[in-house]
Amino acid sequence: MRHKISNNKLSRKSSSRKALLRGLVTDTLKHGKIKTTKAKAKEAKPILEKLITIGKSKDYNSIRKVSEFILEKSVVKQLFDDISTKYSDKQGGYSRIVSLGPRKGDNADIVILELID
Repeated sequence: MRHKISNNKLSRKSSSRKALLRGLVTDTLKHGKIKTTKAKAKEAKPILEKLITIGKSKDYNSIRKVSEFILEKSVVKQLFDDISTKYSDKQGGYSRIVSLGPRKGDNADIVILELID
């Protein structure tokens, strides 16, 4: 039985899965939107929302927390300077998943994970 199991393993080991989610979240913050599969987007969205919420409090501890997950310093700076000020009056719902349909090769559901303007 799968009681109390919340996340999808995405057919990867934990280290590979963490690296994949780091890349997805970093690219979403850098470019504003990414195209990926539905399962990966559903796993990356809560992490993205939490990082933006942490970025709204601009103290030293929050910078350290975000820097543990996002390894590019330019993206961390962009999160605290641009993105967090854009969502300063919002309480949540910073991103959305838009469906594009199935991929031609393996019929996987393709979606766009994007930041809401």
